[in-house]
Amino acid sequence: MRHPVFALLACTTLLAQAPAVTSWTPELSLQFQTVTNVSVSPDGKSVAWIQTKPLLETERSEQIAHLWVAASDGSRRIALTRGDRSAITGGLARWSPDSQSLFFLSNRSGGSPQIYRMRIAGGEAEKLTDFKGAIGTFGLSPDGTTIAFTARETDPEEEKAKKEKRDMRIVDIPNQNQTLYLVPTAADVDGKRKHRKLIDAKHHIPNFDWSPDSKAIAFTRWPGTLYDNWIKADVAEVDIATGAIKDLAASATAAETDPQYSPDGKYIAITRSSGPKPKWAFANRITLLARAGGAPRELPATYDEQPRVIGWAKDSSKLYFTEAKRTRTYIGAMPIDGPPSVFYEISRGVFTADLNATGTHFGLSFETPDQPSEAYAMPVGGTTTMKRVSAANSEIAKPAVGRTEAITWKSKDGLDVEGLLTYPVGYKEGDKVPLILNIHGGPTGVFNEGFLGKSGIYPLAVFASKGYAILRPNPRGSSGYGKDFRFANYNDWGGKDYEDDQAGVDKLIQMGIADPDRLAIMGWSYGGYMTSWTITQTNRFKAAVIGAAVTNLWSFTGTADIPGFIPDYFGGEPWDNIEPYRKHSPITHIKNVKTPALILHGEADDRVPVGQGYEYYNALKRQGGIAKMVVYPRTPHGPREPKFVLDIMQRHLDWVEKYVR
Repeated sequence: MRHPVFALLACTTLLAQAPAVTSWTPELSLQFQTVTNVSVSPDGKSVAWIQTKPLLETERSEQIAHLWVAASDGSRRIALTRGDRSAITGGLARWSPDSQSLFFLSNRSGGSPQIYRMRIAGGEAEKLTDFKGAIGTFGLSPDGTTIAFTARETDPEEEKAKKEKRDMRIVDIPNQNQTLYLVPTAADVDGKRKHRKLIDAKHHIPNFDWSPDSKAIAFTRWPGTLYDNWIKADVAEVDIATGAIKDLAASATAAETDPQYSPDGKYIAITRSSGPKPKWAFANRITLLARAGGAPRELPATYDEQPRVIGWAKDSSKLYFTEAKRTRTYIGAMPIDGPPSVFYEISRGVFTADLNATGTHFGLSFETPDQPSEAYAMPVGGTTTMKRVSAANSEIAKPAVGRTEAITWKSKDGLDVEGLLTYPVGYKEGDKVPLILNIHGGPTGVFNEGFLGKSGIYPLAVFASKGYAILRPNPRGSSGYGKDFRFANYNDWGGKDYEDDQAGVDKLIQMGIADPDRLAIMGWSYGGYMTSWTITQTNRFKAAVIGAAVTNLWSFTGTADIPGFIPDYFGGEPWDNIEPYRKHSPITHIKNVKTPALILHGEADDRVPVGQGYEYYNALKRQGGIAKMVVYPRTPHGPREPKFVLDIMQRHLDWVEKYVR
């Protein structure tokens, strides 16, 4: 097996400086930068974004993020931060109200990340905090005088215990909570800025929003940091002057989160779960809280019932939100009275979007299957046309990318299912080619029309360049097709969703595209579950790559950081009704597996603990099956270190080439 990582380590090199290549390889995909957090200044004249690229050196494997800015017409493009050390931590950058400065979180000075300010006209970044602990997120008051941030202070006794090897860890320890702090933007007469704790750390605060008059903050609170606590989220408001806290939304039967004040200060919009109780398939409504009092007012349902509010119109008449719509995204408008409407949608591709503080411009990161992500700006009024402002990937040569199109087919029970089909580069009608069935995670994920050549777990552009077709189905349980579709795999993992996937493969065989004797399957997380499940149900696939898979529903529930996840999908705890857990676990049917299986897992995965991979691997090996397992140190549920990403891409290629060709 070829290992490009080791070849790269022969010299110290930044991948983006490698010689241009003419064909797709994992190394080429790793050169493409990601463009995120695109934000337009309050005056609409400038756009900021974050560009991230990998750095691979002998002793380094990390993502390097820098802050860029340009005029809203794309001119005067400059990198505000530079160097081979990442300048941005957590993907956070905020504009000052006067549009002259950007605030960002960085560990550029070493130690824990701190908040900095940099003028877009140039000059050195100014460090505004010296916080002893971990800062989460931050926000600038509308009057520009104060920064609020979430954080957890370092406990000196905890640090001492760690040095003395007395650092026992208590599960769900309360002092892990992040609470709210304030720090002034202007220094005092001694040149200092002293922070103060606004709220005691009784609850965990994941997000917040400033009131328009800078006198209050609305915030989401959880009872603790365990991710399961999202179902108990509620919203409160704190008075900046007095510290008095007022409950705004605290339903015992709904999860309430993400408060956003209207510009006129009359309302706070929140996202609230719908139904009798919060569900892990996430059905949400935008809900208005009148600050003058009264019951929360739930607004009409959106297309997919998973809206992400991105801002208010400047006249407070409506909110804007983004949402998945089949294989694309759209911007919707939700009036405070009346039904939602589509404000902006595209005919091809996918984007993320945010609205600036004054409600005049959207900042977007946009990509298509054959074009990498770049930053765009778009005015709210007049002609809704995106203007590209970045050039993060313009100098990288892009070989031909396989054509991608959305196709539909009928599942076994007649349900219409959609997915993305990528043809091999240069495909000629009538050719029968090897097919890769690539299954997404979630299960509420959705395959969209993103760039095929970008760095990630799957080397899609490389597979297409080597003559493979790729089917990426969105079976029942996926987002982007409405609430009923997303909830359709409750109590049925590996049932009709499995049939949806296989019907898609059958469709391509019937079309004369897929060679039935050259099929491969792969997936990560829930996609890994479906891959490990599928090869217990059929031997049609010649190779399988199983990434971070749930393979035993009971042991997963007892060890994951989301112990309420499977009980929600299967209607109860395993000790009350074990049969669904047994029936739907791939490990139960492991004796049926004949497909060569490559198992990939992160050693530091709390979401799907690595034991899930070991259970499946050891069961296969003890039966004499063809199996290989690779474990990645320090790696959580998704790989982050570029050397590991590169290795994972290459292993997908090598395994499929070995057993499918």
